[in-house]
Amino acid sequence: MFGLLFFILFTPGASEFLCTSSDLEMSYTFCDSTPHAFRFNLTPCSTMNKPVWKAALTWIPRSDIIFLKIVFTVWYNGAKALHWKKVLCSGADDEYAVCGMLKGETIATTFDIKGARIEFPKGNYRIILQGFSDESENNMVVCLDFTMIVKQDIF
Repeated sequence: MFGLLFFILFTPGASEFLCTSSDLEMSYTFCDSTPHAFRFNLTPCSTMNKPVWKAALTWIPRSDIIFLKIVFTVWYNGAKALHWKKVLCSGADDEYAVCGMLKGETIATTFDIKGARIEFPKGNYRIILQGFSDESENNMVVCLDFTMIVKQDIF
């Protein structure tokens, strides 16, 4: 099992290495210039015959999480491949534990990334994950810029 745990008060602009294996490399940076308290773990570090990735996230948000809209954009070898938006927290009857968290509280959660069931073609992927505290996407609370290099085709 490959995985890298880290807890950082992040220095903006520096790339954080997540994992490497014979078929996959992953790293990320924050999109903004503000330091974050953030921890992320991803296992296994492979796309070969792995139906689900396990992720663990610890984060101290810089603002209350009453409303949270996620925007997920994926580029494959420089071309936009996916653009997806979802409101996770609306302020009423929310199903996610992160909803209602207050600024400075620690969010600690684990989740599955079922996209690992996709057979990723060999190539370079850039994944931007943005979180907004408003519907108009003006107030960004977090932004991560992941780089994923798939080194070999599964076919």
